Amino acid sequence: MLNEVSSFVLPDKPVEECGVFGIYTPGLEVAKVTYYGLYALQHRGQESAGIAVADGRQVQLHKGMGLVPEVFTGNSLDQLTGHAAIGHVRYSTTGSSQPLNAQPLVFRYAKGMMGLAHNGNLTNITELRAQLCATGSVFQSSTDSEVLVNLIARYNANSLEEALMKCMIDVKGAYSLVIISEDCVYAARDPHGFRPLCLGQLGEGYVVASESCALTTVGATFVRDVAPGEILRLDRKGVTSTQGFRAQNPAHCIFEYIYFARPDSTMDSFNVNRVRREMGRQLAREYPVEADIVIPVPDSGTAAARGYAEESGIPFEEGLMKNRYIGRTFIQPTQQLREIAVRLKLNPVREVLEGKRVVMVDDSIVRGTTSQKIVAMLRAAGAKEVHLCVSSPPVMRSCYYGIDTSDEKELIAAKQPLEEICKAINADGLHYLSLEGLLEIFSSKGGHFCTACFDGRYPVEIPKPREAGKFSLE
Repeated sequence: MLNEVSSFVLPDKPVEECGVFGIYTPGLEVAKVTYYGLYALQHRGQESAGIAVADGRQVQLHKGMGLVPEVFTGNSLDQLTGHAAIGHVRYSTTGSSQPLNAQPLVFRYAKGMMGLAHNGNLTNITELRAQLCATGSVFQSSTDSEVLVNLIARYNANSLEEALMKCMIDVKGAYSLVIISEDCVYAARDPHGFRPLCLGQLGEGYVVASESCALTTVGATFVRDVAPGEILRLDRKGVTSTQGFRAQNPAHCIFEYIYFARPDSTMDSFNVNRVRREMGRQLAREYPVEADIVIPVPDSGTAAARGYAEESGIPFEEGLMKNRYIGRTFIQPTQQLREIAVRLKLNPVREVLEGKRVVMVDDSIVRGTTSQKIVAMLRAAGAKEVHLCVSSPPVMRSCYYGIDTSDEKELIAAKQPLEEICKAINADGLHYLSLEGLLEIFSSKGGHFCTACFDGRYPVEIPKPREAGKFSLE
């Protein structure tokens, strides 16, 4: 679902999902550690942020709309004291962008207080919510995460681990969870492992996070990835693992490696920067182009562009400069101001581009509108030829597992053949990395991935057409 600040125009990239962070470390200021962990995960969500802290007696919460440093100002972190914490940064894939939907969600139930933060999407949310409403459940937000809260509260007769295992039977879709009780932290990953989650050690305690870059940012040592279907308990005894239901074939999101994850993260044994570099190399092998320079669309296209340059022998240059201080852009509904907004983010370097045959490497094309504007900018800056090489296959289908890839009718590759897309963006050539070439990069370690956005092969049943794109009752 589109966020409110960009409602005038549809996004021309898949949009980040959410990021989660959890820590159990007595003796440390866990709220401040979580703050820095969320800062490292800010690329995964920019709409809201929140931290919940437990001190053995209660769970305190502070959350709000905006970026991490906008939500936590003044002495807000000093008010959050305890030995355990969870945190969340959000982009709304289900539920509208409003304060009620910010996470973590903190609630009281029969056994005390609990908080939950969730990355992912449940695909049977409509069915589950209707069943819960029919038996008396009351919902305050429009997120699928609150359905998880209700299920956990209902199932938690013996232990939270047992409740989570029962939830895994009922719930379909993608979820990486961090949960806090009054005295410990839990982490859980769905049976297919769609969304990433990893474990690290910090002093005598432990940390879990969506990406390993958050672990290293706070000084934690990476231990391992949380396995699909695994439930971890972090408490004074250390880490306790319970293996719940695990799907026969994992389905890690391949777009994490193409676009979402930070290059310094390692997920399920694959370093993101190295994978992106190899994507560029594979792209150069599949589509050699006679050109003078290779430039990236920064920042997510940079590693692939370097790989293309290394494999092809064509010099790498920075032909587009990115404004890294722009923050969020409030797109205006006039053509002139939209073009200014694109230039505000990316500006061509005429001295690099003038008179050159250019290979421009980008990570993906969703709607094609931004690619068209960038190609026009390169030509205006004097580029003789512009060949667009994309380090992923064409995005043909929508994602239902926690990524906003726009509706299928807005995906340019689902509507037009390659030749027409190339003509529409006014490029001299357009080349996508093949799906076979992409998967070959991971073959040495036997990776198993969800590639539904490219080939329509959904590992978990998706909503029926009338439910698609609306997973909650708003």
